[in-house]
Amino acid sequence: MTRTARAFWLRSPGHGEIREVDLDEPGPGDVVVRTLCSGVSRGTETLVFRGGVPESQYSAMRAPFQDGEFPGPVKYGYLNVGLVEEGPAALRGRTVFSLYPHQTRYVVPASAVTPVPEGLPAPRAVLAGTVETAVNAAWDAAPLLGDRIAVVGAGMVGASVAAVLSRFPAVRVQLVDAEPARAEVARALGVDFALPGEAAGDLDLVVHASATEQGLARSLELLAPEGTVLELSWYGDRRIGLPLGEAFHSRRLTLRSSQVGTVSPARGARRSYGDRMALALELLADPAFDALVTGECGFEELPEVLPRLASGEIPGLCHRVRYNAESAVSSV
Repeated sequence: MTRTARAFWLRSPGHGEIREVDLDEPGPGDVVVRTLCSGVSRGTETLVFRGGVPESQYSAMRAPFQDGEFPGPVKYGYLNVGLVEEGPAALRGRTVFSLYPHQTRYVVPASAVTPVPEGLPAPRAVLAGTVETAVNAAWDAAPLLGDRIAVVGAGMVGASVAAVLSRFPAVRVQLVDAEPARAEVARALGVDFALPGEAAGDLDLVVHASATEQGLARSLELLAPEGTVLELSWYGDRRIGLPLGEAFHSRRLTLRSSQVGTVSPARGARRSYGDRMALALELLADPAFDALVTGECGFEELPEVLPRLASGEIPGLCHRVRYNAESAVSSV
């Protein structure tokens, strides 16, 4: 019996298509998962779609279950929630999250999936990869009791970071974005909102996630002396300028990077990737995170929808992809 599924592939920068793919026969330690929904990571995934990954970063930017190579053809993505149809008894019938691309059905090692907690809706669980990034950023940032914090950039990652940091005791968190409509997202997450020119300053910590030169410069301006900017943005092949003259040295400011590819050194000795993902799924029990899903389409619509997401014609945060059982697989 040959198992087949349907997968979204980037044929070349700016051009996607649905392809039929053969599935490997599952081994004793594997699971067969039927996808229920997946999510488009607006920042990284649209950058990949535009062909913006620098050649020097081809290896670092590989997704865990990527097929093909940058700039294309490539099968890319990492926000997938599905139902385990075959595999170990403890997982059969369970809804799971995995870092798998947009594909109707797939075979992976059982260790590559994380069970979705009971009561957490599968459509919200597609945010687990983004909230995992926020968890890692919080470990890197290590805020203290009562800190004054801003998150600059209210995209998927920035909004998730603001939601996670707001759970620390006695902290003040402000979400900063140039788009006034993002105030509704901040309100849903229970954090304050400000436009860049109106943001409160004298801050202990700023997390930057706008992926813009202006956002990073403004982040430095908002710091109190000895403050820290934690940089989450990834700029692909773009070069940016940064005002490291002026008062950067006299105010003893710190600019640090954070990247989800490794568990934060602050927790790496005691937490695994699986622990970090499980924590992200636990945090998603809060229905406030539904505010991060701002669009939806069917799987078969992806070749038409992704160019519009990449161009900004379709605005918003996470774009969710729906699947149906009828198109999942055929066997011959």
